[in-house]
Amino acid sequence: MPKKQICASAVEAVADVSDGASLLVHSFGPPQAWPTDCLLALAERGVRDLTIICNAPSAGPTSLNVLADKKQIRKIVCSYVGSPSMPTPLSDMVKAREIELEMVPQGTLAERVRAGGAGLAGFYTPTGVGTEIAKGKEERTFDGKKFIFEHAIRADFGLLQAYQADPFGNLTYRRGMRNFAPAFATAARTTIAEVKEIVGLGDIDPEAVVTPGIFVDRIVRTTTHIDIGILRQILKLVGRSNDMQGRAVTDGGPMGLPADLMAMKVATLLRTGEYVNLGIGLPTMVSNFVEGRDVTLHSENGILGYGAFPPEGAEDIDLYNASGQLVSAVDGTSYFDSTVSFAMARTGRVTSVVLGAFQVAQSGDLANWSTPDGSGGIGGAMDLATGGARIIALCYHLEKSGRSKLVDKLTYPPTALGCVRSVVTDLAWIDIDGEGFVLRELAPGLSVDDVKAATGAPLRVAGDICEMSFG
Repeated sequence: MPKKQICASAVEAVADVSDGASLLVHSFGPPQAWPTDCLLALAERGVRDLTIICNAPSAGPTSLNVLADKKQIRKIVCSYVGSPSMPTPLSDMVKAREIELEMVPQGTLAERVRAGGAGLAGFYTPTGVGTEIAKGKEERTFDGKKFIFEHAIRADFGLLQAYQADPFGNLTYRRGMRNFAPAFATAARTTIAEVKEIVGLGDIDPEAVVTPGIFVDRIVRTTTHIDIGILRQILKLVGRSNDMQGRAVTDGGPMGLPADLMAMKVATLLRTGEYVNLGIGLPTMVSNFVEGRDVTLHSENGILGYGAFPPEGAEDIDLYNASGQLVSAVDGTSYFDSTVSFAMARTGRVTSVVLGAFQVAQSGDLANWSTPDGSGGIGGAMDLATGGARIIALCYHLEKSGRSKLVDKLTYPPTALGCVRSVVTDLAWIDIDGEGFVLRELAPGLSVDDVKAATGAPLRVAGDICEMSFG
């Protein structure tokens, strides 16, 4: 086997990346999961007009914002730009149209890259049918279901982070860190692996190799290490909320549920033996309340079976969910890559999905990826909603402006049509059937009239309406 080029520094590893190059950048999870040395080296070299293909540019001093700061990016192809509540230099430049944006559903992005790495032209997918993502794309019907055609992606360079590499370029990954990397390695003309350890030949168990060395051209050892204290501060910005205060329904009126009780209520709706995916934001908190429920949690970055947020001091920085939050392993946990993860969702093996929502229509239509001004990001929601899973929306009943999130018809861009079965808010548990919204349970201290006044569509009341239970 030919040995690979082991570079003395990241500057050497990216020395031939030229202006106008396209780069697949492994970028899923918290900051320490990035090929940071290579990004810093590109910033130092000042190469410009780059096209970046990644999951999300993220935030912080070790992310793709080091290139955005120096205006080195011409275009970004991603599934998530950034949170409206946490602007970054890159998201600001996208909003100002200084960087061209191509938004792609997360599972579709992984599969487009996988197809490029497999030498395929593209594929048909049900993801995005009926949404803005489908505009201008070929649509066909197979077995009575609509699909759209997505073109494969290849790039000039791939920048990965892996756990171990040997001199032949064989790579291993640890815990949740592999996600997009195996696919990205195959679809780059030149693949550069930034690794935590370079080991000798024979030191990696052949059965532990995830990316064979044939797909890897250069190896460099990472020198950037993030202090766990700084990491905790960054993670607080990506949804691990400590705000457990309920919101007032009206000025001086009754209070809605705090976030932890909303998540606890959703946990009671999960059925024994289910495989469940939790979306970003409020849904991630459900993981704190599933212990003992015989529920297996699924994460898009490639984890099946994980538990609650770990206590401070017990974190494993390579064990994180699709929101980039550190989580804990449980008996039976398994790890894989994102293409396998989304295959589980699209084929219906994931049986329930809990998603945040900007709006839910009485028809079950969901909007959770973009506001009318374009803020937000698709993430994995479109893919997760296509496999026939039961979709539970978890959200506050009202926007901060006072407008209802439960509406007659969507006014925000749809994520998926007719997919939501239940909604849990700070005010109520509401089901959706063929006739619209059905009120099942009320948050403590609220009346039916309170919930009806906060709902922007007709609301029928179940005959056995009762106060919300959490056990």
